[in-house]
Amino acid sequence: MSILIDETKRVLVQGITGREGMARAKLMKEYGTNVVAGVTPGKGGQEALNVPVFDTVEEAWEEVGPLDVSVLFIPAPLVKDAALEAIDAGVKLLVIVPDRVPIYDVLTISKRAREKGAKFVGPNTLGVLSPDKGVLGMMGGQAVSAREWFFQGPVGITSRSGGITSSMAYYLAREGIGATTLVHVGGDAVVGLPHPEVVRLFEQDPDTRAVVMFGEIGTSQEEQVADLIEAGEFTKPLIAFIGGKAARSGTRFSHAGAIVEGGRGTHEGKVRRLRQVGATVVDSFGDLPQATKRVLSRS
Repeated sequence: MSILIDETKRVLVQGITGREGMARAKLMKEYGTNVVAGVTPGKGGQEALNVPVFDTVEEAWEEVGPLDVSVLFIPAPLVKDAALEAIDAGVKLLVIVPDRVPIYDVLTISKRAREKGAKFVGPNTLGVLSPDKGVLGMMGGQAVSAREWFFQGPVGITSRSGGITSSMAYYLAREGIGATTLVHVGGDAVVGLPHPEVVRLFEQDPDTRAVVMFGEIGTSQEEQVADLIEAGEFTKPLIAFIGGKAARSGTRFSHAGAIVEGGRGTHEGKVRRLRQVGATVVDSFGDLPQATKRVLSRS
């Protein structure tokens, strides 16, 4: 199995006629994702990559049938209205790719999603990929490279860095370890599905035997994962690397969500907490494949 995306999910692309939307929709279609509609206001009645384009999400739903997922490739200031439109139409999973979405807008989207029983990945995410099943967003860059780099296996991958998401899956694959799903949770301080929510999904997936996590300084996502382990709510082996060891307090590291303030979200604190609950935390990113292999052999 996989989480969030497989070949059965019916996918909408909001902003499909733009340069980025067109390029990424091409990736998704060529990888096998079931892209059934696109939305660009004012472009209804056109086609993009042989996909019908509509003016609104509601119109797309009425014409092509129920939509499981919407992937947003639109300017950050327009994200809130587009996301609320999709949620109100009945879409239960959104992948919000753009960065620089205002935090207040993200909080508004989060509130509406909770009210409607929906979820969203991002913002500021490369998306989600389940090897040989489907991709949402821009993971892998091109379908040919995504097929070459990633294959199915027993490891779930969750990461706060887009590039590291792909890198972890690539280097694990070089050691013969495939993945169930790759999830880039997003690099912002507030995201829809942070690490704790992603590992909850992996806990429910029978094909995921272990989870590899890339964490960073800032926020408390990794400590919350440790809390889940301690409470018995996440029971599968966790192998982690935490970036930002050399960052000083008050200095931003890599992403908007990776900043240490007043001792909160430190590298040392995250590593200590994860090790306290039995997670395998490596000191070097390059140690992840061998550590994962050892953990899988024991389990």
